Amino acid sequence: MTRVNWKAVLDDDFQVPDHTPLGDLTTELTELLGSPDADLRDRLAYPTLATWIERGVYDDLLPGLGDGMVAGLRVGLGEPEGDDVFRRSFSALVLAECIARDNSRPLVLGGKVLQWGDALATWLLRERDLRGFVPGKGWAHSIAHGADALGVLARSPHLAAAELTVLLDVIVDRLVLPVERPFQHGEDDRLAAATIAVLRRDSVPMTVLEPWINRITAAATAPRASSADPYLTTGNAQGFLRSLYLGLALGARPPAIRADLMLVLVGALRATNVVLRDG
Repeated sequence: MTRVNWKAVLDDDFQVPDHTPLGDLTTELTELLGSPDADLRDRLAYPTLATWIERGVYDDLLPGLGDGMVAGLRVGLGEPEGDDVFRRSFSALVLAECIARDNSRPLVLGGKVLQWGDALATWLLRERDLRGFVPGKGWAHSIAHGADALGVLARSPHLAAAELTVLLDVIVDRLVLPVERPFQHGEDDRLAAATIAVLRRDSVPMTVLEPWINRITAAATAPRASSADPYLTTGNAQGFLRSLYLGLALGARPPAIRADLMLVLVGALRATNVVLRDG
């Protein structure tokens, strides 16, 4: 495969190089998505693929490109830590770009987008490498990138109320999974943003949302007595409830049910923030 002068591509505003097949370019960029070198991964491979998708370079090839990113979600999946996390995490971001392109103009069959959504959900719930910033290698941020992808998926016209409800269930399932250390790099904010993207569709009723919040509240409530660190089981859910409240209170384009939802959230926050409530 011909090696490309990628610096020249960046300097030329991401113009597609002449005399090199697009397939070869894509293969090389896909490999670089998994690089532990942040310059190659964050500042070359991902922005190049994202820009080309946005500019329509892959419009005739979008289903195949998305399927390639789905394959990337499975590379090394199940490992607690390792460099393969970069391939998985950045494949999720590129898959989100594919979905966003289809959101802006119909290019992919609805069944294919739903398959991509199933793959994203499966990966996000099975991902064990929860590191945010990795010293010397940059951002892994799998949970945050997965949340970003779910937020883009939530805007897809191929998803109706049933599928949007599944996205909410995926978010709460991820929040209640046991962890070795709580999220500490803004993952709760990104999951809340994905949730708000679902809520803005105004398709999921309060009859679904209220028990959904109650489930998170239960996960955010510390046991009365425990020899284990309670924040390992409650911290992620507590942080998410706060982020969701702030996102609804401060964000633009509120969902139609914001007022009712805020009342339920206030009750959840009162129940799970005893120090702030009684201090």
